[in-house]
Amino acid sequence: MTFSANAPETTATRTGRAEFTADLPWIEDAGKVAPRDARTLSKLFFDRLRTLEEGTGEYQYARNTLIEMNLSLVTFAARRFRNRGSGDMEDIMQVGTIGLIKAIDRFDLSREVGFTSFAVPYIVGEIKRFFRDTTWAVHVPRRLQELRVELAKSKEALVPALGRTPTVKELAAHLGLTEDEIVEGLVAANGYAAGSTDTPAGDDDGDDGPKYADTVGDVDPALELFEDLYVLGPLLRQLDDREQTIIEMRFGREMTQAEIGRELSLSQMHVSRLLTRTLTKLRSGLLPS
Repeated sequence: MTFSANAPETTATRTGRAEFTADLPWIEDAGKVAPRDARTLSKLFFDRLRTLEEGTGEYQYARNTLIEMNLSLVTFAARRFRNRGSGDMEDIMQVGTIGLIKAIDRFDLSREVGFTSFAVPYIVGEIKRFFRDTTWAVHVPRRLQELRVELAKSKEALVPALGRTPTVKELAAHLGLTEDEIVEGLVAANGYAAGSTDTPAGDDDGDDGPKYADTVGDVDPALELFEDLYVLGPLLRQLDDREQTIIEMRFGREMTQAEIGRELSLSQMHVSRLLTRTLTKLRSGLLPS
């Protein structure tokens, strides 16, 4: 890190050349500023930031430097969420940085509150909102997401006193809700995290045991055939005796048209025409459109 309190009016920046005020030190790499130095410099930059016109190069330099100098606050706040399991740390850092930017834009030195104390709740709040809104495996209404949190807190409070997991009735009494609302919240909580189908289905944690995927049903390939036959039944009963006999011989007994003709004393051509006419009639019944 290099900075000078008497930097010239114009100097090189990270991406080229831009103007900044002589009242601010030039910081080459704000991300490498030590936390103690960052606290001191932040006061100077905040004091100058409120006098600069938004949108100017000077304003952008001051604001961007404040962000980079205080990214360590995002890292600090993000550590408590590293074991949540459903969020990538890179995403958490990005969301936390949004909270930091909001804190910088809303901070006022006249309040005599340290920026660190002011910014951390913004950062943590933004990260919590990220987990609340985006990490549910199944989308559920916001009120049920918030109810899941309240149920978890209630269980933590009741278990030590009861010596066991509280019942739905006890949770309802504790939260002042109906039992139906508690049940709805408990069911919705199952959508918070999705388990892998490769997870062992029984008590055996070994890799050789049955998996949940082994218990999941699949579409029966004969189901579509069953539906067709179910619809076809009434149509077959509407055929006359000779048509039913030809259909049964051709598809039930798998006889050729020549064999059918010999048995019914008909020419093969006549059997072919009768079969075509009958199949057209059945097809029209199955597909009336």
